Amino acid sequence: MKFDEGFLKRKTAELRLDIVEMITKAGSGHPGGSLSAIDLLAVLYYCVMNIKPGDPKWDGRDRFILSKGHAAPAIYSILSDMGFFPKEELSNLRQIGSILQGHPDMQRVPGIDMSTGSLGQGLSIAVGMAIAGKLDKKDYGVYALLGDGELQEGQVWEAAMAAAHYKLDNLMIAVDNNGLQIDGSLEEVMNPYPIEGKFRAFGWNTRLIDGHNFGEIFDAWTWARSSSDGKPSAIIAKTVKGKGVYFMENVVGFHGKAPTKEEGRDASVKLKDTLDKMKP
Repeated sequence: MKFDEGFLKRKTAELRLDIVEMITKAGSGHPGGSLSAIDLLAVLYYCVMNIKPGDPKWDGRDRFILSKGHAAPAIYSILSDMGFFPKEELSNLRQIGSILQGHPDMQRVPGIDMSTGSLGQGLSIAVGMAIAGKLDKKDYGVYALLGDGELQEGQVWEAAMAAAHYKLDNLMIAVDNNGLQIDGSLEEVMNPYPIEGKFRAFGWNTRLIDGHNFGEIFDAWTWARSSSDGKPSAIIAKTVKGKGVYFMENVVGFHGKAPTKEEGRDASVKLKDTLDKMKP
């Protein structure tokens, strides 16, 4: 579909509601990073990527890797909404026997192109997929979402160097720069800044954006996809951990902690109220 800011505002409010409700019911999960990343992912999936929900393994599809695999609730909410699997599955998050575990499983979840979870590995896999696309003379794009804390993994930078060396202008990534990780702020744990400068030094095209501004997100993804100069593209998106749920925003404790049932109900009520106000 074409870019529609009104649609995206309503849709991301619905997706945030799904995220809160599924993690609350499961009693475990990673709400903070799922909520910070959902705007980036929604624009990518609804407005940019070439995919077919009815044919998840279509050879010509664009590929996506959720390198920060703990943000699985975000991608699950989108895939279910788009029809890759029934929305009812969301209520089974992290349950024994469910296809929707704490990290994405490509063997069980339609629409997942790679199983992820161990941080630092997603970009290497994306590089391999992008090289394959070049060798096979395919025109699909390879997209990946990384966490900013994940940049502390050395493998990320080996992959970044390889991507530039092999001139992978069919590779586009976004970094969810919410500034917080499980143990505290990025600066306190292991400072990766300047993120944009590092990727540029490794030979990438780079762009800094507000990761909750739909216009900037759309422009950045389409800018990255249109690159044909032999360089991969990195979007550094400044985001808010827990965005959209007032008591989670910029609270490091909600990196990997589910809200209580009472907190979940409160968040759901407020998100539903937001949706009601968006109705024509």
